[in-house]
Amino acid sequence: MRSERVRVSGRLPDFPWDTIVSARERAAAHPGGLVDLSVGTPVDPVDPLIRVALDSVSAVPGYPTTHGTPELRAAAVAALARRYGVAGIDPAAVLPVIGTKELIAGLPRLLGLGPSDLVVIPEVAYPTYEVGALLAGARILRADGVTRSGPESPALIYLNSPSNPTGRVLGVDHLRKVVAFARERGAIVASDECYLGLTWEGSAVSLLHPEVCDGDHTGLLAIHSLSKTSNLASYRAGFVTGDQALVAELLEVRKHSGMMVPFPIQAAMTAALSADEHESRQRERYRARREILRKALAGAGLRIDHSEAGLYLWVTRGEPCRDTLDWFAERGILVAPGDFYGPNSGEHVRLALTATDERIAAAAERLHG
Repeated sequence: MRSERVRVSGRLPDFPWDTIVSARERAAAHPGGLVDLSVGTPVDPVDPLIRVALDSVSAVPGYPTTHGTPELRAAAVAALARRYGVAGIDPAAVLPVIGTKELIAGLPRLLGLGPSDLVVIPEVAYPTYEVGALLAGARILRADGVTRSGPESPALIYLNSPSNPTGRVLGVDHLRKVVAFARERGAIVASDECYLGLTWEGSAVSLLHPEVCDGDHTGLLAIHSLSKTSNLASYRAGFVTGDQALVAELLEVRKHSGMMVPFPIQAAMTAALSADEHESRQRERYRARREILRKALAGAGLRIDHSEAGLYLWVTRGEPCRDTLDWFAERGILVAPGDFYGPNSGEHVRLALTATDERIAAAAERLHG
């Protein structure tokens, strides 16, 4: 008799947003309607230049290449140099992906990791780092410093700077220590840099910046998304770059798996990476919304920690985060509780800047009230 099939979903935690349905219902009952600050999904329109590029190739019937068009890869290289000072990337070392969440969730398996391997994720972290390790059956260590591994050699170290959810930015010295440690232990470092273009205080640098890695990308991967300042969340548009040998390995596996970005999306990505004006305009929209929320939260007696960059404010009332979730829900505002992001964030909630100007103003008014 056939044994019962083991469900893959059984390895995974509950989907976090399913746990705040009742808070959403309470917030939605507010007379002024729901202000949803729980998810960082764009609400502003996609720039016309991107939509024109998408439409310009919408009639092309053939399969796209997994590696992406030469134009897309060249545009990514140029954008990284122009926007973030990252030099020395060969276009062959750029690989488009179907949204960066897909890549992060699949990366340990694409790299061949398994039960004998250790994956290090940030102590307070985007849940998909943990999910990716669990799907591969790998072991997980939550650690922000290189010493927590003890004598063990991790297979993969995830970094996220600027951080989701905290907005924390890792400095050059910290990043250099991680690179040195990884090379000493033979680990791969994957840096989620989706919020690099949204730095409000100080400066943030890429793992691939020469100040961090001295121009040597060996063992390093940087993950970039067009969902944030280009508003392309619905397009599922991102890319990974860095160590050319590692990218070539990812490409080979993804070719066999049919994991290719649709050709019209590749054209849209090329347009978005080739122009900076739309990105600058969107960044200023978020800056204005951040300032309105920051002042309203401070006026209501809440403390904002970190939040130097990114699309979120990391907020506490000095109480369990689910109590704070309810406090906001009573005011018609839905936020994300800190326990979504690990066991060390139980007194914080995350507020996204991704709501319309009208809804941000409504949230601020309720907080002032």
